[in-house]
Amino acid sequence: MTKALQLFSEIKQSGALEVSLREVAVPEPAAGQVLVRMQAAPINPSDMWPLFGPAEMREAKLSDDGMALRAPVLQSWLGAMKSRWDQALPVGNEGAGVVEKAGKGAEHLLGKTVAVMGGACYAQYCCVPMHSCLPHQEGITPREAASSFVNPLTALGMVETMRMEGHTALVHTAAASNLGQMLNRICIEDKVPLVNVVRKPEQAELLKAQGAQYVVDSSLESYRKDLYAAIAATGATLAFDATGGGELASDILATMEAHLSRDIKGLNTYGSDTYKQVYLYGALDVSPTILRRAYGMSWGVGGWLLPRFIAKVGMERAAELQQRVAKNIKTTFASQFTEEITLKDMLKPEVIKRYTEKKTGTKFLVNPAI
Repeated sequence: MTKALQLFSEIKQSGALEVSLREVAVPEPAAGQVLVRMQAAPINPSDMWPLFGPAEMREAKLSDDGMALRAPVLQSWLGAMKSRWDQALPVGNEGAGVVEKAGKGAEHLLGKTVAVMGGACYAQYCCVPMHSCLPHQEGITPREAASSFVNPLTALGMVETMRMEGHTALVHTAAASNLGQMLNRICIEDKVPLVNVVRKPEQAELLKAQGAQYVVDSSLESYRKDLYAAIAATGATLAFDATGGGELASDILATMEAHLSRDIKGLNTYGSDTYKQVYLYGALDVSPTILRRAYGMSWGVGGWLLPRFIAKVGMERAAELQQRVAKNIKTTFASQFTEEITLKDMLKPEVIKRYTEKKTGTKFLVNPAI
């Protein structure tokens, strides 16, 4: 095959988004590179911004041939997107397939199922450096290997960050997500106390059925009391918040401080000495983050991003974490997909509505080969 399909996203200076499926030349791998015939690529929340940016998707229209989707960009955001103006950028953070060709030095990967993290995985073929691939054991399918990077390394990175910064327990929000369930399994294996914060009773039951010891449902009247009890039981001073907006991060810090300062006597101007940290790693709620500063002066709120975590720990440690993922891809790091779609399906407004709903228990897989 000399030509193949690949998905691109472009924000035009004129104020329009175009996501298009284009025919491109299949490249020849250079030395140290491999050509992967892609067979599975998950749709993760982190793919949404590269795909659609600040477009008004309710006004999206599909071209007559089904190869391009166009939507207006919110004018208030257009200036902030200047770095993307009039550039057709490939999309798709991760995926998996079979190595079809290999450049010099990468021949040992020929015919192997590999996971790829390259930012251009919504494509029939990906040509990437061999160090961007995670080879899987014989018998592992591309579907099983598709989610080998974003969720597994994010979950492992949370536990690794906890240890690096001297904490001993974690709080995690949106905990019934695919990533949250994975983090729960890791923490059970590693004997790390984990407080799972969810939004619905059925999500709480899901996690409890999977062995979670501490689950807090924010929809209950007893939410704040339950959160305090869980933080008191675990001693958690670190949290990872997937929602981003609203008061959840502030609630967690206030609850940590209430527990830490419970025995302080006399004048307490600055709160406890123990440092409390909340990392915002997602944006399920795009409203402003509200901080009601009732937690003394030993606290922090910041962002956490997987690529920057990997850069911080270094390639050697990152490779060790990747090997743990490969070894346990069918157990600890398994992902369940509820719907499989094609590259052309990704452009259909009715399908986009389903895979952007951020609904717990649903995860879409793109099969570029069909």
